[in-house]
Amino acid sequence: MKTTMRTLLRIGAIALAAGVLATPAVGDERTYPNLPTEIPSHFTPTNPGFDYERRTVDIPMRDGVKLHTVIVVPKGAKHAGILLTRTPYGADGMGHRTDSPHLDTMLRGYDNPADIVAQDGYIRVIQDIRGKNGSEGDFVMNRPPIGHGNPTDIDESSDIYDTIDWLVKNVPESNGKVGIIGISYDGFEAMIATIRPHPALKVAVPINPMIDGWMGDDWFHRGAFRQQMIPYIYGMVNSRQSNIGWTTGYRDDYDLYLKGGSAGDIGRAYGMEALGFWQKVLAHPAYDSFWSEQALDRIAAKEPMTVPTMLVHSLWDQEDNYGDMAVYRALAPRDPNHEKLWLVLGPWRHAKTWENASRIGAIELGSDTGKTFRQTMLRPFLAQYLKDGAPKADIAPVNAFVTGENTWRKLDTWPSSCRAGCAPTMQRWYVQADGGFGTGEPVSGSDDYVSDPAKPVPYRVRPIQSWSHGVADREDSWPEWLVDDQRQFATRTDVLTYESPVLDRPLGVSGEPLVHLLASTSGTDSDWVVKLIDVYPDEVEEKPSMGGYELPVAMEIFRGRYRQGYDKPMALTPGKPLDYRFPLPTVNHVFQPGHRVMVQIQSSWFPLYDRNPQTFVPNIFNAKPGDYRKATQRIVRDGRHGTWIELPVTQGSSSER
Repeated sequence: MKTTMRTLLRIGAIALAAGVLATPAVGDERTYPNLPTEIPSHFTPTNPGFDYERRTVDIPMRDGVKLHTVIVVPKGAKHAGILLTRTPYGADGMGHRTDSPHLDTMLRGYDNPADIVAQDGYIRVIQDIRGKNGSEGDFVMNRPPIGHGNPTDIDESSDIYDTIDWLVKNVPESNGKVGIIGISYDGFEAMIATIRPHPALKVAVPINPMIDGWMGDDWFHRGAFRQQMIPYIYGMVNSRQSNIGWTTGYRDDYDLYLKGGSAGDIGRAYGMEALGFWQKVLAHPAYDSFWSEQALDRIAAKEPMTVPTMLVHSLWDQEDNYGDMAVYRALAPRDPNHEKLWLVLGPWRHAKTWENASRIGAIELGSDTGKTFRQTMLRPFLAQYLKDGAPKADIAPVNAFVTGENTWRKLDTWPSSCRAGCAPTMQRWYVQADGGFGTGEPVSGSDDYVSDPAKPVPYRVRPIQSWSHGVADREDSWPEWLVDDQRQFATRTDVLTYESPVLDRPLGVSGEPLVHLLASTSGTDSDWVVKLIDVYPDEVEEKPSMGGYELPVAMEIFRGRYRQGYDKPMALTPGKPLDYRFPLPTVNHVFQPGHRVMVQIQSSWFPLYDRNPQTFVPNIFNAKPGDYRKATQRIVRDGRHGTWIELPVTQGSSSER
């Protein structure tokens, strides 16, 4: 310290002697001009060797708001189709992920079909939606269409219309044909584009779209709140740039949410009362008009079908496994000649379609199913509508991957197991005494367990990491939890397990399994979680690590207060057996010989879903610590009037178990 100070004093003395640090006297006219800046007022990169040109423009909407848009044009493009994606996640990043001069490398990443764009020479357009990142205006989460909870004169459809109108008039390299594609929130944008569409919109591909946030996408599942989506809401709504991150001092989200109290308490602790969408969630815990009016499957069912649309569903979608199938069920009956609607069911997690998809978690799929989808289904489908003179695509109305068998099937309708329309047979499989599961009617009886909100059943093996779009090959990451081995949970006393004998022939299931519980609780409210599981043989020679693996095929939760109507929360009668009926997510699976069929039943799935206090309160977001109480849960076996799962069994499958 002394040496440093001495040195500084010596330097100062020298400077003073040279007059450098002298203070001008009063009236001194000397000036000290700045050195000239080395940054030009404008610089245009020459980009030598680039095979594309990147442009940015702010496109004006009908109300004067300008939306930030990235336009990537392949070098030498003429009469090229435009492939549009609209996103809240940052158009600049999605339209310029690396400094590569090559189009296919530069575009690789989330929601970019880079190989198809490069192969077929599409003009790639990515736009920030209203109110996010570089775009002006106000952000509204999943802004509803005009007239459906939206009293204004603008919505996402009008913004898409105005964007397409500008593009076809101002991008000289285009042929005037536009397609829209997107995953998740961007898939919501792709779906909503088909409502009151611009004439130049020729094709839409919604992949894993957000369609109904209450029934089974993102925010709720059958009334249970998806608590681990709180950080997503926090990040999306707290700023235009989504640059205020969610932080905690916990490695294990189980501890964070258990100690935090109700989901409402956690939101208040993080100051989320200032976030408009969070306030809407708190105010609408039931399926009232706020949710039902903006459900896109209901809206699309009333609109003309004018845009050819390919719906892409992931069989293990951990975020949006409800909406695309709901849209298909709403629209397929209106398209008997297969002219406007196509469906793809793939063995994927959410947003897996652009990546190598030869496996998911520990499950090997036998081929790169993502590449197969892109090259044999998506590419010819887009080309038919976007490329001048392209042939009609030879694509089946339904392309469905069969998990457990690892094959693609070309079908005309869904659910089906063959091109001729082999509809599945709904077959009752009963929970039986001593933990059995099969088609034989059980003797009367019941099975009990105690559900304790202070010790809820985790949805995956702890420690449970925070929600994220993390790297899927990490064991603690979010994306592939839906294929986690379930055997750890079967060891808990608050999880009931029912298992079939070893299968001696294949058992195929295609469609939605239907749950029928006859159950009682000693409380006045209850959640019910049901899991359909494929149990591998104890020894798997080709891959020993899979021995005894319990692979989830379909899992879902139901909040008991809504048993008489999703818009009518009602207290349950303590001790009285009541019927609960709800579907599991879509399956397309073959249980192979040597495997077993298992069902697990429990009353919490934490912290993925908020805890049910098991005491009826008007709004669980406001539940107090004293409301959370233990309850004895009883699953009733009573012959044909008891508890069963209806499996959509395909032809040729075993039916005697």
